[in-house]
Amino acid sequence: MSNSQLLHSDRKSIPGDGLVQMSRAALIRLKGQGGNLPLRAIRVRSHTSGAYLSRLRGRGMEFDEARPYQAGDEIRNIDWRITARTGQPYSKLFREEKERVVTLWVDYRAPMYFATQGRFKSVLASEAAAMIAWSARKLGDRLGGLFFSERGHRELRPRNNDRTTLRVIGLLAEYSQQAPQSSLPEQRREAARSALLRINRVTRPGSLIFLISDFRDLDVQGENHLTSLARHNDLILLRLFDPLEAELPRAGRYSVSDGKQFIAIDSGDRERCRAHREHYQLQQTHLEQICRRHGIHLFQCATNGDLASILSNGLGRQAH
Repeated sequence: MSNSQLLHSDRKSIPGDGLVQMSRAALIRLKGQGGNLPLRAIRVRSHTSGAYLSRLRGRGMEFDEARPYQAGDEIRNIDWRITARTGQPYSKLFREEKERVVTLWVDYRAPMYFATQGRFKSVLASEAAAMIAWSARKLGDRLGGLFFSERGHRELRPRNNDRTTLRVIGLLAEYSQQAPQSSLPEQRREAARSALLRINRVTRPGSLIFLISDFRDLDVQGENHLTSLARHNDLILLRLFDPLEAELPRAGRYSVSDGKQFIAIDSGDRERCRAHREHYQLQQTHLEQICRRHGIHLFQCATNGDLASILSNGLGRQAH
């Protein structure tokens, strides 16, 4: 079956489609919205001249040729292999890649399968990643991804073809439909650390990377991997959260379930409400500080928020 036939044949919906899980059909229907995202305007700062063409680096740079060193050349661009062979310093020259690399890093750990309002964070993650994937395909960018949970990760090397885009769509649907694995906080932190370390190792410098998560279990090691990634790539973080995580509801007793277990919340306890709110605000402020310090772009969307508008408006701002 051809890719075009597959696009038209995969029309089946599933229970809770768009709320607690996503079907391939629903993600394929996002092609139009994704194609309208303003990714085209996001282009690079030149690695060779230092000139800023936009707020984002955009396309990567690849080696073109070597020439004798000239005054003003950056030390980091010296070709040490040719220099050693000839006894004279040579500098590497680079040219912009014809195809930009767009990489998706998507979190499917247990806390992502949660919402008290709107849709599961995992559903929003799949929707956001799908729209970005469709936009990258429309623009002819190379698309890759790393998708992870406590069970491990799956990755796709960047390719510019329909097959890769549809494989991404399939994985986004598959992960959104899987049952979350019960896990301890340290297991969740380790999963995030491993996924960040892996994306550091496999990503080519100059890539545009979208990291989609609630970022609740980001520890010092994870931060180090994140900032290392930001040194040579453009990062856009999409932080997803549920309103209950930011603020407990008005006074009363509430039951919350993950589909297997129930817990009771007493929001009439003022001290507990204050501690809950301050903990969330501390996490939010810390993440914002990391992003400002390292030139990382941060978008935030609640589970009851307008995801398409947040992506479109956020990406539009980066182009000016």
